[in-house]
Amino acid sequence: MTTQASSRNGAATGSDPGNDYLGLVGDRVRNIRARRGMTRKILSRDSGVSERYLAELENGRGNISIMLLRQIAEAMHVPIDDLVREGPDMPIELSLILEQLRRLDSGALNALHHQLQEQLGASRSRGDRIALIGLRGAGKSTLGQALADRLQVPFVQLNKEIEAEAGMSLSEVFDLFGQAAFRRLERQCLDRVVDGHEQVVIEAGGSLVSEPATFERLLSACFTVWLQAAPEEHMNRVLAQGDHRPMAGNREAMTDLRRILDGRTALYGKADATVVTSGRSIDDCVDELAALRRRDTRAR
Repeated sequence: MTTQASSRNGAATGSDPGNDYLGLVGDRVRNIRARRGMTRKILSRDSGVSERYLAELENGRGNISIMLLRQIAEAMHVPIDDLVREGPDMPIELSLILEQLRRLDSGALNALHHQLQEQLGASRSRGDRIALIGLRGAGKSTLGQALADRLQVPFVQLNKEIEAEAGMSLSEVFDLFGQAAFRRLERQCLDRVVDGHEQVVIEAGGSLVSEPATFERLLSACFTVWLQAAPEEHMNRVLAQGDHRPMAGNREAMTDLRRILDGRTALYGKADATVVTSGRSIDDCVDELAALRRRDTRAR
């Protein structure tokens, strides 16, 4: 956003973040329209949105619907996320890189991600940190503690660190402050654990992988292992621990669990290694985890 635009928005809206955001979107529409060489009349014609409405939008006063904004983005031939993204506009170099990346298939993107990690020194900065990821009931707590005992290193459960930091339970954090506050605490606690331990076994929360920046930090700072189990085993282990909440009043509990697992499989698959825990003893799984850690250490 330009200084002039910032001043205009600040004077008009004060500290209201909603109005500031509308001003940011309006500035982007106007700037992209200018870069495209489109008059407001042409944009109105191509998008089907009135000139009067466009003028309100560009001046930070248009509380536009997502469908109208989509029409405007399509008329200017830009992705809608270029208009609605919070924060400053991305550098042009990053925009060009993203256009190149969009042409790559998933295999090429995965290879490039690993190459970038190598070039940025991620594997060399991981120390002897091991992070276990996966759905609840995969065995992270049991195997994490057993592995840490065998390696004689600390075992840190990230969710317990968050509770200690917040001074309340996870459910209270969500109820009182919401998802955004939880994610901020999760990142702060992960950074503190990573910065404070060269050798550690970390149990990550099952949903950490859904927060890209935090998940990238985990992948860069730790040798990451996905503990994988069948959906039925996930559920049975949680119930065996005496926690019947997943089934309480929810006839679709197994369907929901499968849906969550399907939605996260590609993310969990970004781990450095996968250990299947279904139908296996604790000692057998810990043997495999310890062997994976030794191979990673030798590779560095």
